[in-house]
Amino acid sequence: MNAATEHWQSRPEGGGYFAIWLIRTIGLYCGRTFARLFLYPTTLYFFFRRGPERRASYDYLQRVFGKPANAWQVMKLIHAFASTILDRVFLLARGLKGFDIITHGLEHLHAQLDSGRSVMLLGAHYGSFEAARVLATHRPQYKLRLVMDKSKMPALTEVLGALAPDLAADIIDAARGGTDVVLAISEAVRGGSSMVALLGDRGRAHEQMREVPFLGEPAPFPASPWLIAAALDLPVLLCLGTYRGGNRYDLVFEPLTDRVVLPRGNRDVALDAYIRDYASRLEHYVRDAPYNWFNFYDFWHSLPPGEAAQQQPAAAVEQAK
Repeated sequence: MNAATEHWQSRPEGGGYFAIWLIRTIGLYCGRTFARLFLYPTTLYFFFRRGPERRASYDYLQRVFGKPANAWQVMKLIHAFASTILDRVFLLARGLKGFDIITHGLEHLHAQLDSGRSVMLLGAHYGSFEAARVLATHRPQYKLRLVMDKSKMPALTEVLGALAPDLAADIIDAARGGTDVVLAISEAVRGGSSMVALLGDRGRAHEQMREVPFLGEPAPFPASPWLIAAALDLPVLLCLGTYRGGNRYDLVFEPLTDRVVLPRGNRDVALDAYIRDYASRLEHYVRDAPYNWFNFYDFWHSLPPGEAAQQQPAAAVEQAK
């Protein structure tokens, strides 16, 4: 497979255990300001050593700016990504202390939870989701479960998990497979007033995908979040943490739908409409803060392999009802 179009799961984790442990240790013992100095050589390393990610970044930035990107812009994107990774250390170890986080739309989330409903928070590989996880600890009566693939970045997952074992214990590992994940989500939201968070802009291998417009061209988005929300009767809120530089983040909660309804007669049409809505709002925020979107692969032309297993999510959802 061409490296420029290979599926994101085939790309190796960057850094490794020692590099991630070193940055974590420097950050915690020497402070965030000093640790941020290491982001510059880190940026240069990834720019020159990770060819597929570099080429994908040029392509993405050209789409969002409408003209060819330059090396400085690509390095700025990599630096922003490295900054949010470093900030995860401090958010998990010390909470919101030292950060200037402005929240927008939090009342929409609280209205759903206070009414006794559980909620799906649909994020993206955009900015930092860690701010939302830490914010959730301020209202411990509301449980937050994050669905993520621990196998994709094992070193980072292990190091960050050691900083916040309570939050790490609440992760639902997406690598467990469709049926197990859906059943775990169903258990997590049973009883109401709970939150489950998924990232809706990247599909795993053998996952059902739907193509909708994104930055000027159809792009594949996973159907699973919407199938799960429909089966479990969950309202869906967009949740994005925009990195604004320095210690500043904007945390947005925006209602996408109060209920996902997929009629049997035109299920695909309805499903596409929900995904198109999500992609449109994501594009809005990506255009507002383009150095926050961190999909370092050919997002538009890299579909998960294997048509035979694409019905697995739907079957798993049926079991969870």
